[in-house]
Amino acid sequence: MTWLDAVWRFAIVAGVLTMTPGLDTLLVLRSALRAGPRAAFATASGVAVGCLVWGLAAAVGVSALVTASPTAYAVLKVAGAVYLAYLGVRLLWNARTPHAAEPSEETAGVASPFSQGLTTNLLNPKIGVFYVAVLPHFLPADLPPVAGGVLLALVHGVETMVWFAGLIVGARTMRRWLASPQVQRGIDVVAGLIFVGFAVALVVVDQAH
Repeated sequence: MTWLDAVWRFAIVAGVLTMTPGLDTLLVLRSALRAGPRAAFATASGVAVGCLVWGLAAAVGVSALVTASPTAYAVLKVAGAVYLAYLGVRLLWNARTPHAAEPSEETAGVASPFSQGLTTNLLNPKIGVFYVAVLPHFLPADLPPVAGGVLLALVHGVETMVWFAGLIVGARTMRRWLASPQVQRGIDVVAGLIFVGFAVALVVVDQAH
């Protein structure tokens, strides 16, 4: 297929993946509700860059190696589970403090939200498996594999930013009603439990397959 055919076909598949709720969506929404649009867009940018890295890795075969090697996959899976558990426990711990809160939108930096989005995406082996399983079927014949992989990963990244932008705008309209400390702590508790749950599932559930 030509690169144009590859782009629109892959865009449909990647779009479905993007709009499916998951860890990335939870992280961006939580950032939007707690720290505002600036931090949320930084988090979303980290996720998008992570998609680009996974796409490039898949194009050059690194992700395929991780998927084919049980040891490499297990190491990445455990690292991802540990990081998610760390995020979840930290959120639950913060929720114990009545006045625990994220920096305001005016004072919050973007480095930490960006790194959280990037790290969460890169340490999710399921994203790598998706690229290894799907990307080869859409690589255009008229482009080198690496260039084609980068192009398709960019498509996924753009879709990710557009989708998250809509979620962030929606979260901003709700933020004034979600500004009470009790609701904020509730958000942390729910997000923390989900992160810990994902961490457990990443290690325990996958062992059954």
